[in-house]
Parts: sequence; structure tokens; C-alpha cells
Amino acid sequence: MDYSPIASFDLLSKAYSAAKELDIEPHVGNILTTDTFYNDRPNPLDVWVKHNVLAVEMESSALYTLAAKFGVKALSVLTISDHIFKQVETSSEEREKTFTDMMKIALELA
Repeated sequence: MDYSPIASFDLLSKAYSAAKELDIEPHVGNILTTDTFYNDRPNPLDVWVKHNVLAVEMESSALYTLAAKFGVKALSVLTISDHIFKQVETSSEEREKTFTDMMKIALELA
């Protein structure tokens, strides 16, 4: 079975509006959910770049799939910590102290 799980449009629309009201520039688009850390194919992420995937993470697909199964709304609000093509990484201290925009948006939805 092929399945393309998605966020709740209602939550997405509200999160987008909340971000704008908080003067946060949101980036809305597709993400890649994978648990593959090591891949022996050359340039395994190039195909996803060509498909305009904004980020890579590990949980959203399962979250959206379970939400659909149980008839509830779901939305993942993400912050990018590392740029895998530019080899730029944030420290754990930076992640702890500066990744607050997604929390502000989520709190506006709560």
C-alpha cells in the first residue's frame, strides 16, 4: 500500500497565521521522514532536493498516519538544526537556547 500522510490543514493554517502574527517567517512544504542514518548510495538525498523537500526528520509520517487512522488532527512544527549539504551543525546549547520559534507557534495553537 502506498500512502502519503499529511498534516491537518486546519492546524497548518492556524500555525501559519500564528507564525505571521509573531513575525516569524514560516516555511511550509514537504519533509522526508526516514530513519536511515547510513546509506551506501552516492548522494542519497539528491532525489529529495529535486522534489523540493525542505527537511529530513524521523517522526512526522508516523504521526500523520496514526492521526488519519484514529480520526484526529496532527501537525509537526519543526526547526532545522543542521544543514546536511553545507555541513553546518548547531550545538546542543544553541538548540536549547535559540529554537524557541516553533514553541511559540505551538503554544499559540494550544
